[in-house]
Amino acid sequence: MKAALPRELLASVVVFLVALPLCMGIAIASGMPPAKGLITGIIGGIVVGFLAGSPLQVSGPAAGLAVLVFELVRQHGMAMLGPILLLAGLLQLLAGRLRLGCWFRVTAPAVVYGMLAGIGVLIVLSQVHVMFDTAPQPSGLQNLLEFPATLSAALPQESTGAGWMAGALGLGTIAIMWGWERLRPQRLRFVPGALLGVASMTAISMWLALPVNRVQVPADLSEAIDWLRPEDLLQLADPTLLVAAFALAFIASAETLLSAAAVDRMHSGQRSDFDRELSAQGIGNMLCGVLGALPMTGVIVRSSANVQAGAQTRASAIFHGLWLLAFVVALSSVLQQIPVASLAGVLVFTGVKLVDFKAFRGLGRYGRMPMFTYAATALAIIFTDLLTGVLLGFALTLLKLAFKAARLKINLVSLAKDGHMELRLSGAATFLKVPALTQVLDTVPAGTTLHVPLGNLSYIDHSCLELLEDWSRSNSANGSRLLIEQRRLKRRIEGRLRTTAGVGA
Repeated sequence: MKAALPRELLASVVVFLVALPLCMGIAIASGMPPAKGLITGIIGGIVVGFLAGSPLQVSGPAAGLAVLVFELVRQHGMAMLGPILLLAGLLQLLAGRLRLGCWFRVTAPAVVYGMLAGIGVLIVLSQVHVMFDTAPQPSGLQNLLEFPATLSAALPQESTGAGWMAGALGLGTIAIMWGWERLRPQRLRFVPGALLGVASMTAISMWLALPVNRVQVPADLSEAIDWLRPEDLLQLADPTLLVAAFALAFIASAETLLSAAAVDRMHSGQRSDFDRELSAQGIGNMLCGVLGALPMTGVIVRSSANVQAGAQTRASAIFHGLWLLAFVVALSSVLQQIPVASLAGVLVFTGVKLVDFKAFRGLGRYGRMPMFTYAATALAIIFTDLLTGVLLGFALTLLKLAFKAARLKINLVSLAKDGHMELRLSGAATFLKVPALTQVLDTVPAGTTLHVPLGNLSYIDHSCLELLEDWSRSNSANGSRLLIEQRRLKRRIEGRLRTTAGVGA
């Protein structure tokens, strides 16, 4: 352990430098004070880092939850975020203890990628307003419609405001991040572009004494803690808050475990224990709820930086939380010089990265339906809300499954032996195919011996079996016979075949 300590310390510094601007920027995007994001980052590093089931994953405030938190704060107030987060964390803890971690990973990739894309667009639409030192609107559509007015007000024509100066700082941050991502030397790959962008724009704004909005961080971090009040817990009887807690728990868990799986693919060390990771996230979110901070997830940006910096144990995640705590306690005056527009630029860049067109094109390998699900989920999130978009994505996934499950090929062919025909069924014979099966049976000539092999069926339900038996009974008087060949059936037949006249094995 002592031999590995220098490597873990170096990795923790890299992760700290990545996490610092993101923690504050995500808090601002969530409609919360920047210090709330720092508290979540500290808990995610020290507490969750110690308990985590994914040793190289780093936890903290996530851009993927910023839209949901913003809406919750707008509708219910900042005080109610604590009880919602406490319940969501409890649900995560119970899910981990009940070993349900693997079930959170069954979410269709099209829904997850579509959710992240929709969230990314909403972050961009809201943060471009913040980048010009104006307040974002409550919905994505309103942010889009109000952007021309924000841009017009920021132009330096006759306006005495500093919107254009703030906008220049935000765009400068984006330009540095974009350029560093493509041109950085291999030896300096561990230096985060977000830190360079924010540090450069902060220095320029101080040098030119620009009158722009700056980060407001209390000198004493304890001033940013809003302890959970017992009377607020009574508000959880409101069904809308219960739904919000379940949605928060599900989305945070899905994002965490998908990130953990991605981190596992980046290294050859210890694999993730998803149930333990889920329990650790639940404890972390419960603490954040008690302290009135932001929700947390495992985050891929900080986690990938951790792996690339050479971390091999959970010590780097823990140390990064300690660095955050030390910096906020000792150098809060430095944070107070950071322009809000520069942090908004970091979030705009992050939001654009969440819209993964490569993933969208990759879904095309599996047909058009996954691509449609991706687009529908993203658009629903943009034009309605996060929960509606995710539910629509799930509904489309289930619709696709139902459609595939109901697919059945029906062919009626004549056999070599005179008066014998074969009804060939391939796929799943469910009640949805009873009308089509009835039409085919009506074309069977009187006096025919009808063979029905079941070996090519993956499933047959009671309604289709009863239809075949009813046909046998009603046509036995004209000399027709039904022979159901069960011995070639590959899968379970639902229900029991009745023994009737003319029905053979």
